[in-house]
Parts: sequence; C-alpha cells; structure tokens
Amino acid sequence: MISVKSETLLRWSIMKQRTNTDGKNLIGERLKALRANANLSQRDLARQLQLIGVDMDKNVITRIETNKRYVNDFELQALKQIFGVSYDYLIDGIE
Repeated sequence: MISVKSETLLRWSIMKQRTNTDGKNLIGERLKALRANANLSQRDLARQLQLIGVDMDKNVITRIETNKRYVNDFELQALKQIFGVSYDYLIDGIE
C-alpha cells in the first residue's frame, strides 16, 4: 500500500512531466496548424469553444499553441469535435 505522502509525490511528478520538446502538451503545433487551415483566429476558436461550453479565451489558446499550458481531457474532446479529427491525430499526428 502506498502512503499518502508517496501518493502525493507520485501525482506531483506525473503532473510535472514534460514532452520530449520540454513543453506541457503534445498538441500545440497541430492545434496551430488546424486553426490556420480552418482560417480561424485564436479569438474565433475561443468563441467556438465557448459556444459548446468550454471556457477558453484567446490567451489560453496562445499558451496551448506555445506549449506553455496543459490541455484537459474535455478541452481535447472539444477540439476534436470542432476540427473533426481523431484523438490520435491531435496527440500523435496520426491520421
């Protein structure tokens, strides 16, 4: 059985993991490309996300695209829905 302290440290280390490019997410570059291909500004994308109930603004999108912010599962789901792509594509670039 794991002690509470060990479990807390384990959670903290998982939360602090970085990608191999030292960013905080795997989708930054693909999100930027998808948004550009859809001819959407960051503000336009933020509006679309807000319309489906995901509270993100332009600054959040900037931080995701520059790998300075983690992406939550429900945000990933919303981006998948808006752009009509798979999770595999968003995360690994696999079509």
